[in-house]
Amino acid sequence: MCLSVARSPVGARVVSLPSAYLHPSPSAIRCYTPASVWIRFRGGGSRVRRIVLGVLVSLLFLFLALRGQDYAALVRALRTATYWWLLPAIAVYFVGVVLRAMRWSILLSPVRSLSWRQLFPAVSVGYMANNVLPFRTGEIVRAYAIGRQFGLSKTATLTTIVLERLLDGLTMLGFIVVAATVVALDNALRHVALFASALFLPAFGLLIVAARSARTLSVALWALQYAPRAVRARAERLVRSGFAGMAVFRSSSALLQAIGLSLAAWLAEAAMYALVAHAFALDLSPALVLLTTAAANLATLIPSSPGYIGPFEAGVLLVLAGVGGIARSLALSYAIVLHAALYLPITLVGLVFWSKLQLDWAVLRRARTEEVVPS
Repeated sequence: MCLSVARSPVGARVVSLPSAYLHPSPSAIRCYTPASVWIRFRGGGSRVRRIVLGVLVSLLFLFLALRGQDYAALVRALRTATYWWLLPAIAVYFVGVVLRAMRWSILLSPVRSLSWRQLFPAVSVGYMANNVLPFRTGEIVRAYAIGRQFGLSKTATLTTIVLERLLDGLTMLGFIVVAATVVALDNALRHVALFASALFLPAFGLLIVAARSARTLSVALWALQYAPRAVRARAERLVRSGFAGMAVFRSSSALLQAIGLSLAAWLAEAAMYALVAHAFALDLSPALVLLTTAAANLATLIPSSPGYIGPFEAGVLLVLAGVGGIARSLALSYAIVLHAALYLPITLVGLVFWSKLQLDWAVLRRARTEEVVPS
């Protein structure tokens, strides 16, 4: 099938019929055959391939979670759950979101002083975008939204978000270590702990050294002298912005505040896990709650579909059924409701703030190409 493609005055691609179809120029003809579609998928469709791979990963983990389930018991657990426990659980979750906004305020303070109230909308939008879009696009959307609103460098803002993820990972690792003093970890959870240690501890150490060394920026800028002249200026601007985003690591007091708020935020989320457990008459020990929180959230690091469907449920089952000895059907029903309570409220709040901030879906394309610099 061949289509004649014309361009409107503003550059938008349109299909002009019938004149462009009857009298096309050779350069305006696009032919779509099964072979050409396959070539586009293989050669230029890396994004499509990643989406397909993410969906396949989610399906794999859902298969593992559903395998051997007693579906009658699963449905019975969902029907008999006491759902009013979700109200305090969701309230506690949003306390955690506020604490995360406060932490971001501290991490951003060397770049610009912003209150948690100013940052809460962008935080909510970021979580919403992570829930509905692939590849953790919400982190980019959050950086773009706050950069456009307050004139911040997108690179510096993204650097602070990377620092957030490192603090989150270290907190999850701490949860596992604390829980391991009370409950015995199986082989799978020991591998999770080793993975988290290998991923987060070296990265955190390197960032501390890089941020606190006066020579790091000088060495980076010296190395850029050998970069092609066409990209040198932009690269230097990105490096300087990135180091500005790491500036909070030079202050021990600010770093300790960020670590403390990370711990408080994740304890709030762990409290949510415990409250949802009461809906299913599950009396989880504090160690199991911490371990479930850590395993479920570390599982979401696995590339999957938007909303982390599949890996999250598998992480919960890994702890409750594997270590806690809870029936798989009851553990999965708990995981389903817990995931919905984590997903739906923040997604709705994020959509409200998306509208209030007057963002549109074209932000995703602009966020990849624009560098918002302070005025």
